[in-house]
Amino acid sequence: MRHRLSGRQLNRDATARASLFNNLVTSLITYGRIETTVAKAKELGRYADPIITLGIGVHELVAKGDKASKAETAQVLHAIRLARKTVMTKDALHKLFHEVAPHFATRKGGYTRVLKTRTRKGDAAPMAFIELVGLNGQPTA
Repeated sequence: MRHRLSGRQLNRDATARASLFNNLVTSLITYGRIETTVAKAKELGRYADPIITLGIGVHELVAKGDKASKAETAQVLHAIRLARKTVMTKDALHKLFHEVAPHFATRKGGYTRVLKTRTRKGDAAPMAFIELVGLNGQPTA
């Protein structure tokens, strides 16, 4: 029985599911908008929102750059190391802290939007776009 267990299993074991969502979060940050199944898109929001919140927490310190104190630099480094557990590429990590986090600095959650699109031809899976709100799916690089 699955009483009091949260999250979708998606017919994968824990390590495969973690890898899947790490890659999806990386792609979402890199491209701003990706297409996947509805179930994966809904679950992806639960993984992406805390990572963006982590970037928002230190975005002002990142903006200081070289003018930051040692303690502030340590905070930024800690946040980068925490985000690195999920975000797989250096480009996506840089974009998270320098573009995505400042964009969402005034929001308190709700960074992603799921838009249902079509039914996939091969297996009739319902598909959806998941995008970062306000970025319109356009890469900001």
